[in-house]
Amino acid sequence: MAHAYTPGLKVTTNIKLRKERRLPLKGNVVVNIGDKVSAETIVARTELPGDVETLNLAGKLGVMPSELAQFMKKKEGDPIKKGEIIAESSGFFGLFKSQIESPIKGTLETISDITGQLILRAPPMPVEIDAYMDGKVADIIENEGVVVESKVTFVQGIFGIGGEARGIIQPIVNNPKEVVEADLIDESHRGKVLIGGSYVTKEALEKAVRVGVIGIVVGGIGDAVLKEFLGYEIGVAITGNENKGITLIVTEGFGKMNMSPAAFKLLSQHEGDRASINGATQIRAGVLRPEVVVPLEESSEIRKSKDYSKGLEKGELVRIIREPYFGTIGKVVELPPNLENIETESSVRILKVRVEDGKILTIPRANIEIIEA
Repeated sequence: MAHAYTPGLKVTTNIKLRKERRLPLKGNVVVNIGDKVSAETIVARTELPGDVETLNLAGKLGVMPSELAQFMKKKEGDPIKKGEIIAESSGFFGLFKSQIESPIKGTLETISDITGQLILRAPPMPVEIDAYMDGKVADIIENEGVVVESKVTFVQGIFGIGGEARGIIQPIVNNPKEVVEADLIDESHRGKVLIGGSYVTKEALEKAVRVGVIGIVVGGIGDAVLKEFLGYEIGVAITGNENKGITLIVTEGFGKMNMSPAAFKLLSQHEGDRASINGATQIRAGVLRPEVVVPLEESSEIRKSKDYSKGLEKGELVRIIREPYFGTIGKVVELPPNLENIETESSVRILKVRVEDGKILTIPRANIEIIEA
């Protein structure tokens, strides 16, 4: 029979994880291979060119562009201060002079004797990237960044908002079916990554932001709740740049969905440990999953990953990713080898999945993803 490999979300106790940390443009790497780093360690620096502002100097002085040089108080490449005089006309008999002040602090980049325009550039903006997670520098990407390697507990979500953040893990429900309500969150959760159950309300999200919660990991969220919380409809490109003061990671999907028992148990076991989280999600080319990363002791034993290239097998834990059972989790109990007709009258390979209530569902193999553990 043909093999079926449907990659899915990773829920892994102990793996070796490598993360590339790259600058947006070339700069300086400030660590060495083998260096131990914390999540906050700066590993590379660069500067982004400042914004450009143009100034029609010839027009302001009422002179020809070719005459500008004789009125300039600054030359190309000179630093300038906001309000500093950069050009001055001679006036009549030394009177009625026109003085032109710089509108910004920065550098006089260009003086054009053809257009009469000055190009002023604001100071460069420093950019630094940190290691994101505790570990060691495994490789250097020359002038661009590093690869950080660490032994970690690693849990992926299906959707998220908000960027990279770090905080102490704190479960606030007792099981993966519970809803995260506002009254479960208080001032003691400031700086924490809260582990919830099946759902989070808008009121809970808003209170979490007020008290300074770093992140929330939960099974599901309503699309209407998300829209109300953000104030706009979420796009289909990439998330992660939302400026709401919190990172949200949804592990199962939209609606009220119990967090997978494996993910809930694993995250709850790390209560009190520090996690690095990222809500950035991309569902098109170059799939990007939101994640929770918990660095482990270097001496901890690495769990050997299952070789999924051999295909789907009985007993595999899977998630259904199409309606009407979207988000449902179960175990594969049968993998019939022959093609079968489905409701759309297509002939496809199917599998049978036993879900939580004991019911066995017959699903096209293309409609599931493996939960990699």
